[in-house]
Amino acid sequence: MVKLKLTIAVFSIVAFSYSQSSKEQKNSNAVYTKSWESLAKVNATPNWFKDAKFGIYAHWGPVSSAFEGTDADKYYAGWHGMKMYEDGKKVPTKNGKPTTNYLHHKKKYGKPAKYGYKHIIEQFSPTAFNAKEWAELFKKSGAKFAGPVAMHHDNFAMWNSKATRWNSINYGGIDPSAELKKEIEAKGLKFMASFHHAFTWKYFAPAHKHGGINPKDYDLYTNPHSLESNTPDEDFYNDWWLKIKEYIDVYQPDLIWFDWWLENMTEESRQQFLAYYYNKGIEWNKEVVVSYKESTFPETTAVKDYERGRPNQPKSPMWLTDTSPGAWFYRPNAKFKTPNELVDILVDIVSKNGLMLLNVPPNPDGSIPQEMKNLLLDMGSWLAVNGDAIYGTRPWIIFGEGPTRLPEGGHKVEKFKIAYTDADIRFTKKSDKEFYIIIMDTPKKEITVKSLSTAIGVLNSKIENISLLGSNEKISWKRDQRGLIIAKPAKLPTKYAHAFKVSLEGYKENNIGGTIDAHAD
Repeated sequence: MVKLKLTIAVFSIVAFSYSQSSKEQKNSNAVYTKSWESLAKVNATPNWFKDAKFGIYAHWGPVSSAFEGTDADKYYAGWHGMKMYEDGKKVPTKNGKPTTNYLHHKKKYGKPAKYGYKHIIEQFSPTAFNAKEWAELFKKSGAKFAGPVAMHHDNFAMWNSKATRWNSINYGGIDPSAELKKEIEAKGLKFMASFHHAFTWKYFAPAHKHGGINPKDYDLYTNPHSLESNTPDEDFYNDWWLKIKEYIDVYQPDLIWFDWWLENMTEESRQQFLAYYYNKGIEWNKEVVVSYKESTFPETTAVKDYERGRPNQPKSPMWLTDTSPGAWFYRPNAKFKTPNELVDILVDIVSKNGLMLLNVPPNPDGSIPQEMKNLLLDMGSWLAVNGDAIYGTRPWIIFGEGPTRLPEGGHKVEKFKIAYTDADIRFTKKSDKEFYIIIMDTPKKEITVKSLSTAIGVLNSKIENISLLGSNEKISWKRDQRGLIIAKPAKLPTKYAHAFKVSLEGYKENNIGGTIDAHAD
């Protein structure tokens, strides 16, 4: 394997940083050490996170421009840096044919062996990126935390990195992380960043198989290895750690979100990260959050994430869904979910003790598509009216009722296209004396909440009042063996789901003590 001076220099820096961070933890009376037992003591879901319910991140970088000129009628994998090398010959494919990504790349840029992924990086032109506009939009959407995809599978740093020359200052002339952190925090939102570069080891294996990589560029593509290799080398581990440690130290994010494949890395590397980040949170005097997929971390140490999915029942501890209104990265003529669909997904998530992390895919130049702006503003308008039923809530006694359910829980369950009706209801709770009934579609007649029947022991407290969020209309209701019957309001304040606030007397017990004789007639 070729070892260049640059690789050796980077390795030396990384190794020094890695050893120094270990010394720092030993010498600083660190609260958390590199063991699952120690890390399980963390408060993995602080109150700010439990209350937030909705966040935004953005899949954007050099690869966004690779999809310009694609055929709207054809499928292109989002992992362009991987699929662009799969020609069906040098790099085998399932059907023996080149991928659409390979054919598109060859037509747009030239043969991948000559015009590889680094050619796309060299053309990164973020001329319309405006962090202030992004932050204003995220604030108006109702999100409570937001930030960039700091590093995707392509090993490209969307920050001013000293750990890698493949960064957005050297190629693009901007530091999105610094600019977004400033503007997002100025709006009162928490700042997050996502990292996907554990998978880089597999992501660029086809590039090595295809050939044409200059050894001086191994710091981007990783050292040569086979398609089958699931064992990163020492350079990879050190490089992975140097980048993420740098980001933690410089940008001090409130939340770090991890994509998959990190579960394939060593326990030591995962424990090292958690201990370092959580101890840094203590140093910064703030509670930080880590989100993960698959089996990367024990549930006691971080927040489990479901990609484009969610459980089909409430789960504890609190969890997270990452989803996108369409493709993860920019596509011309992109097809997005409707605001109604996203509101319904958010409500269902919150009722089951989860949070939504929504992707925004900007245009290649860094501007946000108008359709995406409209979608976020619509969600923000709904949350401006119904936010009391979402923010700061906790799961109620049951999550909901109605005929429309996910057939299964887990990752990718959004593939099941479901449309909620006015018979579908979700519940959230603000306190023991206040909960919300959220009707998932515009009611066509009176609303019957069967779960609140007097014949069922779900609610054992007197209802004092029911109101419709966003409305001053007096709501008529009654409760009997059929359930809680709410008259259809004359006017509804929003176009999508509708939230009714239920105020209760609260549970009471007599407080008489003493002996049995004291209660005698």
